[in-house]
Amino acid sequence: MLVNLVRFVLTASLVCAHTNDMTTIATASATSTAPAAQFFALWADMDTWPEWNTDTEWVRLDGPFVQGATGTLKPKGGPKVKFTVEKLTATDFVDVSTLWGARLTFDHHIVETSSGTEVSVAVRMSGPLSKVWTMVMGGGLRKSAQADLDALVRAAEAKVAAQR
Repeated sequence: MLVNLVRFVLTASLVCAHTNDMTTIATASATSTAPAAQFFALWADMDTWPEWNTDTEWVRLDGPFVQGATGTLKPKGGPKVKFTVEKLTATDFVDVSTLWGARLTFDHHIVETSSGTEVSVAVRMSGPLSKVWTMVMGGGLRKSAQADLDALVRAAEAKVAAQR
């Protein structure tokens, strides 16, 4: 069994080392009555992430919440992981966690429409060991993506209600 896993890892490394293919692991979307600014406020307040992200023990940002910022995230039951805020605009927040031989990307997109604020997230994996990491983490990420986004929506709407 271990020999087969080693062969798989080596084959994945050789085959994928020259590619930048991203595999989408999970997607989720929701519509909210909270404004886009409230979602960005929650994303920026990383101390609150465990309140709406059930897989997260804690998150620390090394400085202000800006594009290029770095930090560390501790998933429940897992090792600490470094991440970077790769993109931060009025409609997008993309954070990328660095795994050994792979990159785990959470691509959040937000649009205010006449029917409410549409929020979505796509979870993607890339890199030479992305197939291995997807086997290890993919099931949990697929299971939690919609539930975590729904919890984020509830948190955003609760913050708005508390401010009234």
